[in-house]
Amino acid sequence: MNRPVRSGRALIGLTAAALALPLIAACGGGSDPGGSDPTGAGSEAITVYSGRSEELVGPLFAQFTEQTGIEVQARFGDTAEFAAQLLEEGDASPADVYFAQDAGALGAVSAAGLLAPLPASVATLVPQNYRATDGTWTGVSGRARVIAYDAEQVPADQVPQSIFDLTDPQWQGQVAIAPTNASFQSFVTAMRVSQGDDVTRQWLEGLVANDVQTYEKNGLILDAVDTGQVQLGLINHYYWYEKAAEVGQDAMRAQISFTKPEDPGSLVNVAGVGILTNAADNAAAEQFVAWLLSPETQEWFVENTFEYPLLPSVAAAAGLPTLDTLRGPDAPLAELADLPGTLTMLEDVGLL
Repeated sequence: MNRPVRSGRALIGLTAAALALPLIAACGGGSDPGGSDPTGAGSEAITVYSGRSEELVGPLFAQFTEQTGIEVQARFGDTAEFAAQLLEEGDASPADVYFAQDAGALGAVSAAGLLAPLPASVATLVPQNYRATDGTWTGVSGRARVIAYDAEQVPADQVPQSIFDLTDPQWQGQVAIAPTNASFQSFVTAMRVSQGDDVTRQWLEGLVANDVQTYEKNGLILDAVDTGQVQLGLINHYYWYEKAAEVGQDAMRAQISFTKPEDPGSLVNVAGVGILTNAADNAAAEQFVAWLLSPETQEWFVENTFEYPLLPSVAAAAGLPTLDTLRGPDAPLAELADLPGTLTMLEDVGLL
């Protein structure tokens, strides 16, 4: 098994200074604490800790600055590491906004009392199951977990319909996961909520015993499936759609399959955003969150990432099943806050 080198407990225990060094890909100073600049004169700035990559959302942040005059001083890095960093920094954090890759990390930061209630104008824009019950964070875009499979080796009718089937000996050495990835970690947290810790631990141990293959990112898993290195992989749906748009569906060996309803593998998670308590009255931060949930920005996610828009008035990309048909496990996203417990479990079973 390819072993990742990052330790789960290390992610929680590292000091903020140690975490900050590898994470900062683009860093300005702290945010301007001044009020809103409705003229868009560019005198304001907000600091955003972004668990979404610079390659993906950097152009989006540039659009926001162009339209509003508010500079986005973005720090790009790993969602879980940013959650740990925010817990270390507490009220001293320079961040105004936390833009996370998954709901679990947002929940962990919110549970520590570090996220302020969102403005009423944006707190309830998306459906209730895609935002925090206390209004401290909201989903921005959605993604469904799927099984990618090599159609040249695995007929469509033989693709497992449950993630519990992945520990079967017939898939020994042929299943790929990304245990250091925030989406996988939230999926495991949801499994803990819906199935219990004992069942989840047993499943993870079964994967390890079945020589599961580990990769750093979903995209690398899809590439491995598409080139026949492994037969199956757990990824988010949009990776397949992005690659198919790039190379053409006919050029893809890899295909995707949704697991059966209520299976843990059918989790629909979100990338979401929250405003830090030290920026609770920062009008520029509030404007940024509102902009992410505008119809135009929601359509940007549809067109550029193939993720699900969460604003009900915006349609998903053609070919995607509608969100209301994807019945995942009984694990509300607002309850996926125990990221530290999941990291500990992943480390204990040897996946971190």
